[in-house]
Amino acid sequence: MNSSAKQIAANLNVAEWQVNNAIDLIKEGATIPFIARYRKEFTGELTDIQLIEIQKQWDRILVLDERKKAVLKSLEEHGFINDDLRNKIGLAQTIAEVEDIYLPFKPKRKTRAVIALDKGLEPLAKMIMSENVNNVDEAAQRFISEKLGVSDSDDALAGARDIIAEWISEYQWVRQKLRLQFEKYSSISSKCVKGKEEDGANYSSWFDWSEISGKAPSHRILAMFRGEKEGFLKLKIEPDKDNAIEQLSSRLIKNSNPASEQKKLAIIDSVKRLIFPSLETEMRTLLKEKADEASIEVFGDNLSQLLLAPPMGQKRVLAIDPGFRTGCKVVCLDKNGKLLHNDTIYPHPPQRESTMAIKKINNLVDSHNIEAIAIGNGTAGRETEMLIERIKFNRDIIAVSVNEDGASVYSASAVAREEFPEYDVTVRGAVSIGRRLLDPLAELVKIDPKSIGVGQYQHDVNQKLLKQSLQSTVELCVNKVGVDLNTASKELLTYVSGLGPKIASQIIEYRNNNGDFKTREELLNVPGLGKKAYQQAAGFLRIKNGDNILDSTAVHPEHYDVVKNIAKKRRLKLEELIGDKQLRSSINFDEFVNDNIGIISLKDILDELEKPGRDPRKKFVTFKFDSHIKSIGDISNGMVLHGTVTNITAFGAFVNLGIHESALLHKSQIANEYVSNPADYLRINQQVMVKVIEVDIERKRIGLSMKDVKQD
Repeated sequence: MNSSAKQIAANLNVAEWQVNNAIDLIKEGATIPFIARYRKEFTGELTDIQLIEIQKQWDRILVLDERKKAVLKSLEEHGFINDDLRNKIGLAQTIAEVEDIYLPFKPKRKTRAVIALDKGLEPLAKMIMSENVNNVDEAAQRFISEKLGVSDSDDALAGARDIIAEWISEYQWVRQKLRLQFEKYSSISSKCVKGKEEDGANYSSWFDWSEISGKAPSHRILAMFRGEKEGFLKLKIEPDKDNAIEQLSSRLIKNSNPASEQKKLAIIDSVKRLIFPSLETEMRTLLKEKADEASIEVFGDNLSQLLLAPPMGQKRVLAIDPGFRTGCKVVCLDKNGKLLHNDTIYPHPPQRESTMAIKKINNLVDSHNIEAIAIGNGTAGRETEMLIERIKFNRDIIAVSVNEDGASVYSASAVAREEFPEYDVTVRGAVSIGRRLLDPLAELVKIDPKSIGVGQYQHDVNQKLLKQSLQSTVELCVNKVGVDLNTASKELLTYVSGLGPKIASQIIEYRNNNGDFKTREELLNVPGLGKKAYQQAAGFLRIKNGDNILDSTAVHPEHYDVVKNIAKKRRLKLEELIGDKQLRSSINFDEFVNDNIGIISLKDILDELEKPGRDPRKKFVTFKFDSHIKSIGDISNGMVLHGTVTNITAFGAFVNLGIHESALLHKSQIANEYVSNPADYLRINQQVMVKVIEVDIERKRIGLSMKDVKQD
């Protein structure tokens, strides 16, 4: 593993020992959140992002090693293996390099070269390849054979060229040289498929497009690939073909005679028919992988910001899932999100029963002591907000527009059916909207991350990698915040380090049968939850008002003795350590550092004792859109409006202005300086002031700018 660790360490600019230790922990089954939080000394304080990258690169090395083993086995089985091949494969750094080495020995289908070999034309091919035959026609005539299917000298020469073309295409140095040409200098060009101009209008930007493929941004690559997949675009990815032919010819051709001319024809054929199509396929795969990776990274960053959005906290909430014809579904929830009541109001067309709706909402607010109102931001959302603004409540009520992306997915899911078997999808959707206001993280973990609406071309990228990345993102967020063991849902527990869906279900069943957990250690009584899972999970699970006050903190049980020792040395009770802001300055660190705990972990413990169970999420703040903007028809160029960032992509951000249509803030309009990555300037749910620079009512498109716009 040393050479692999050295390679990864160089890639990430960290020490080799850090990588080795991280991989050892991962191989032992430790999770990324656990390693990042509780094994800092062992890894030299590697972050969760660095650990994830180490795991990715290690997994790629394992895949490469598996391919090497398979190739070596095939070479041995076919009697081709020798020390030179074994060494070359052992030193190969990429799968492409392994495949180049293997290619000449790989079992072949019935290629033109194989057919020519069967006709006995290999000797003629060798003569031409060596360029030591002056009269190629005379030489070719010796291979004419009716029995073997060689009709004349032209036929023989064509077959010999087929053999030479395949030889050249299998030279490792040839493939490496031209692969470099593809990676550095190839262009990706896009044309409209003839007759598809009207149907493919969405892809009109790429009807006649060309750029250096290695510099093309991820969103453009994915858009063009999608257009090709849907049959509207034709793509070509290649460097200068004539230049490639000349480069090979200058190295392969030594003389100037008829044999050299035949050899040149074989080189041209090899490049056009064999090498370029093969390397174009490789380049397509490479571009797709890079675009997928960039798109998945954008999705993961956005999802993380959305999951870590500030919670309003424990409030009694009235939630509304707005609608026109079918009415607005209204639910009342207690401080923990438990459903207390559901109803339907019809304030909008066609019924227009606004007076009755206002009366009903007022009654529900009073009877259930409602403290906040959550309003879904979908269809009729803005109209419902304006209805609520008209109501004169008997107490101060916070009204908040809530992003309802994915609520319908949740409401029709098995999770929702299990939670609310007696209610229909409309009630479940309204409950989801209300709970998102209380705690976005706890509610959004119940929904497939792809349905939350913060991605970029998420349906076009590698779905397996997307799922793995989003799973990892959710896991990091859940463990960063911590989970209340006695109130968490099965879905939330599933993402806790070391647990998973099966153990999460067992925890819920144990809790239902035995009541609230009194200590973390009681987790070991849960069937299927062993010492390893307990070690990975315990520090991220909280127990409020339990038997051990440390169970309500992020201090890991393996360090409880350290805390008890600190309390003993200071002659204090454990309870007196909690919240002690002078604790850090009043102890001698060397007194408590030993083989089981280092100074880094000790500092983390003291930080946690000073601010136990602190929530890393920001404070919840309310936001109001401009009241005079009710629809796209109310917007005109030059207006400066309040907005909320709802999605960030590689090409810009989408902003909610309080109407149904989202507006695009292109990256060129984010700042007066060049913006490479919009995520460096904006965050999900960020409140911004924007100027309208384009309104297209017919296409329902709005363009925005932040240039020279003063931010609140």
